[in-house]
Amino acid sequence: MNPQLTHDPGHAWLGAPIDARPLFVVEQAALMAVLRGLGPSDWSEEAVPGWSVRDLAAHLLGDFYGRLARDRDGHRQGPLFAPGETLETFIHRINQEWVDALARVSPAALTDTLDLVGGQVARFFETTDPDAPSLGVSWAGLDPAPMWLDCARDLTEFWTHRQQIRHAVGQETDLDPRLLSVVLDIFMRALPHTLRHTAAPVGTQIQVSVDGPAGGTWTVTAAGDRWSLAEPRAGQPAARVQMDADSAWRLCTRGITPATALARAHIDGDRQLAEAACQIVSIVY
Repeated sequence: MNPQLTHDPGHAWLGAPIDARPLFVVEQAALMAVLRGLGPSDWSEEAVPGWSVRDLAAHLLGDFYGRLARDRDGHRQGPLFAPGETLETFIHRINQEWVDALARVSPAALTDTLDLVGGQVARFFETTDPDAPSLGVSWAGLDPAPMWLDCARDLTEFWTHRQQIRHAVGQETDLDPRLLSVVLDIFMRALPHTLRHTAAPVGTQIQVSVDGPAGGTWTVTAAGDRWSLAEPRAGQPAARVQMDADSAWRLCTRGITPATALARAHIDGDRQLAEAACQIVSIVY
């Protein structure tokens, strides 16, 4: 977290703002190292259900172009919602349309283009105003969201897709705390929205702890009309969930189910509140 970023009183319940802007250069370099290290057969391995490594790389390029077109260049043309289409359905549809359109692009050409355009994305984010209104972040319950959160959300998406590519070709999760510590901090900003339907007396606290060099502790407090990450810790939390970093990020991206996460975690206190916190989802799902 960067203490120089200001608090918008309307978003205080999200906790202190996160300045993810300098990390896009680091993430971009890590992505290119993975892609340039792939063998010819690696590109056809399944990275996520229905998509190969090549498909997922094409999707990342679509994300890169979309960010530049919309926010850097002010380009407003593009796909529109179909009648009755939900946000999730719309996103999945246009993502698939993009991947299908890029099927003719070779892995080598795709890698070179990702290198070029990804660098432009990293440079663009360095110029943004963290407090400016930006795209909504549905899993945090904000539309519009402040740019710092929208920017941070993109970092988590790029990081997650890189892990999926790594896993597809037999590599382990990259647990480098320079990135993972920030990714986990961003993911946990979904806790207040996750608990929005969970009733508890004002002041009730749930604590989520993640072990290891990239870990941390997040305390969410029932604060009347919502849960908040901005309240100070006050005594013993009503529930405490402790898990390892690999389980935590997989839970937030639905790489594992809440039931699996709970089975791996150490739970103290109110089991029902712990289970509610483990419903966290920090992606459009």
